[in-house]
Amino acid sequence: MDALDLLLNRRSASRLAEPAPAGEALENILRAAMRAPDHGTLQPWRFIVIEHEGRQRFSELLEKAARDDQLDDKAINKAQQAPFRAPMIITVVAHCENDTKVPRWEQVVSAGCAVMAMQMAAVAQGFNGIWRSGAWTEHAAVRDAFNCREQDAIVGFLYLGTPQLKSSTTVVPPDSAPFVSYF
Repeated sequence: MDALDLLLNRRSASRLAEPAPAGEALENILRAAMRAPDHGTLQPWRFIVIEHEGRQRFSELLEKAARDDQLDDKAINKAQQAPFRAPMIITVVAHCENDTKVPRWEQVVSAGCAVMAMQMAAVAQGFNGIWRSGAWTEHAAVRDAFNCREQDAIVGFLYLGTPQLKSSTTVVPPDSAPFVSYF
C-alpha cells in the first residue's frame, strides 16, 4: 500500500487482538510519531506504552477513578474493561511548554498529529488501531498517573493490535466540496 492509498483509505479498527506491534514495528511507530509537525522543535509529546501487566494496572486505575467519581456499576465495569480492547495502548501526552513563542494549542495539535502518524505507521505494517479520548483524558487521577503537569494534555489513547475483522481496503471517498472554499 503506498502512502496516498494509506491516507485516502484510512479507517480505525475497534476490534484488535494479538499480536501487538513489537520490536522494529513498534520502533517505526514511535519514530513516525516524532516526525509530526513541531514548530520550534519543542518535541511536545510523551508516549507511554501500556501492554502486558500494564493493561491490568491501567484497568485498576480506571476502575478506582470510576469508583471515586461514584459512577454506576455499568460505568465502572466499562472503565475496568477498557484496557483489554487491544493488546497495546499508547497514551499520548502533549508535554507543553509555557515559556515559548509556540502557543499551547499548537503543541497539543502537534501531539495529535503524532497520534495520526502512529496509527498510519501501524497500518502500513499490517496492524491497526483506534484513537480514543473521552473523560479519562481529563481525569485528575489519570493525569497524575501519567505525570501530567498543569499545562500538559492527554490527547488520547491509541489502541493498537491486529484487526480481528477484515474490512474492505477502500472506503467510499467523501465529497470534499462542502468543506472547502477558496479565498
